[in-house]
Amino acid sequence: MVHIGFEEGTPVAVDHVPLGPVELLEALNEVAGEHGVGRADVVEDRRGVYETPGGTLLYAAHRELEQLVLDRRTLRLKDEVALRYADLVYDGRWWTPEREALDALVSSTQKRVTGSVRLKLYKGSLTVAGRESPYALYQPSYATFGKDNVYNQKDAEGFIHLYGLAMKIEAGLEAVRREQGVGAAAD
Repeated sequence: MVHIGFEEGTPVAVDHVPLGPVELLEALNEVAGEHGVGRADVVEDRRGVYETPGGTLLYAAHRELEQLVLDRRTLRLKDEVALRYADLVYDGRWWTPEREALDALVSSTQKRVTGSVRLKLYKGSLTVAGRESPYALYQPSYATFGKDNVYNQKDAEGFIHLYGLAMKIEAGLEAVRREQGVGAAAD
């Protein structure tokens, strides 16, 4: 079991021991390497076998913490930006205004990515054993669908109508097209 602590998206501790970036990655490389975690066989333009034991742990733990503290739309935006950031790095465009703009967005998304994640390592795999943050969006007192003061079941009707509106319009238009014979398969 390994415990990784984060502050504003940056890993800062392993097993509750504060470490600098290099020491932290070395500690994670050692523990993950002992369990065979972090080997990847990648086929892109060429095939490569990579070993990133510490990086694998950091990526998994960071992702779990983000899922705990970010709303789904912010997480999706951050994921979209991450792909663009990866392309930027891969293409050697580090010293650009684009990277500075992406950095600002990423920094904003990471402000609440503070807390810790416990990972269980075993025979090349890792499993999330726990995660906690003072900014967790999940609050047990709000996790209810029963009758209470937190959530009114009638509130869902509006979302259902709004999200279903496009499908309702499309179904109506399709019915009109069929009546008019528009879009029918040619004989």
